[in-house]
Amino acid sequence: MAVSGHEAEQVERANGSGRVPVVFIHGLWLLPSSWERWVGVFEEAGYAVVVPGWPGDPETVAEANAHPETLAGHTVGEVADHVQDVISGLTRKPAVVGHSFGGLLTQILAGRGVSAASVAIDPAPFRGVLPLPVSSLRAALPVLGNPANRGRAVPLTYEQFRFSFANALPEEEARALFEEFAVPAPGAPLFQAAFANLNPWTEVKVDTDNPDRGPLLIISGEKDNTVPWAIANASFKQQKDNPGVTEIVELPGRGHSLTIDHGWRDVAQTALEFVKRFV
Repeated sequence: MAVSGHEAEQVERANGSGRVPVVFIHGLWLLPSSWERWVGVFEEAGYAVVVPGWPGDPETVAEANAHPETLAGHTVGEVADHVQDVISGLTRKPAVVGHSFGGLLTQILAGRGVSAASVAIDPAPFRGVLPLPVSSLRAALPVLGNPANRGRAVPLTYEQFRFSFANALPEEEARALFEEFAVPAPGAPLFQAAFANLNPWTEVKVDTDNPDRGPLLIISGEKDNTVPWAIANASFKQQKDNPGVTEIVELPGRGHSLTIDHGWRDVAQTALEFVKRFV
């Protein structure tokens, strides 16, 4: 899908600023607007921020919930190519920060050599990452439980969101985040990730050996049900032999909502400090 007018405007503004760009990539069940507070932190630190959407992303949560069909059917490869198209318009190599499936996309793009530094937060697994914790299976069940969901956009109920994203939060905050941020998500990426280790031709693969990958930080939330430490650490082990710097950090008491909940600023600061070391 072509770069949108809004994305092109962000790229033009970043190029005109003369600042190092930082690209943020959201994951499933969220929209680009979920990075809004992070944008302020990175801009205050002197970076130019670009927040591309996934193909079909509407501008608001209300629109996404009213028209889930616009989100359906998009694959990991399609989204990775789209974000790379956005990045190709930048005159300087960006840092890339992604959460969940956005963290997987961050590693895919790093493996293509298009990022100056990368931060993958609770990243979805890629081919070669073998652990499959029970909590991850349960988190994915709302999609994987019905093969027809591969071509659909699937919303989460509050109870499903509570388990997958907000298990480490008080009830009141969990409900508030669900109402503010949760949108339907395309089912295709979850099916792709689920079968990546059985499919040699999968799009869910990362070139971990590319010497142009650059520095990579993986951030894991201690209480994440969707991407537990076992998955994050297995991703780190796949990446650590790369010539670039590869680091992993576990944030105590944090669940999958760590980029949007009350503790988001600590996570943003962790990512920012890593980016500042290299770009």
